[in-house]
Amino acid sequence: QVQLVESGGGSVQAGGSLRLSCVASGYTVTTGCMDWSRQAPGKEREGVGTIDSDGATRYAEFVKGRFTTSKDNANDILYLQMNNLEPEDTAIYYCAAWSPQGTSELGYWGQGTQVTVSS
Repeated sequence: QVQLVESGGGSVQAGGSLRLSCVASGYTVTTGCMDWSRQAPGKEREGVGTIDSDGATRYAEFVKGRFTTSKDNANDILYLQMNNLEPEDTAIYYCAAWSPQGTSELGYWGQGTQVTVSS
């Protein structure tokens, strides 16, 4: 059974930093892609960043240069380092893991962690 548990959210002032963690159990972080997404109140969920099984990363334009995602392969943990946070970054942040299943993929999501950035 795959379980993803996010932590590290909190309240910070604009310009501050947070590091989110996503601990995976029942899933090896080198299996497939893992990604971060977020959902702000009243808005649709949007992708933040992706890290492939080989470690290649991609980011949404609005976080490029500020956010970095990485993995601890030994401990099956996904990270999101968020620097220079802006009030617009306030949202619930979710991690997801994808497991290749032949020609398709099976996805798993965590419960989310709240990030609040004040001006």
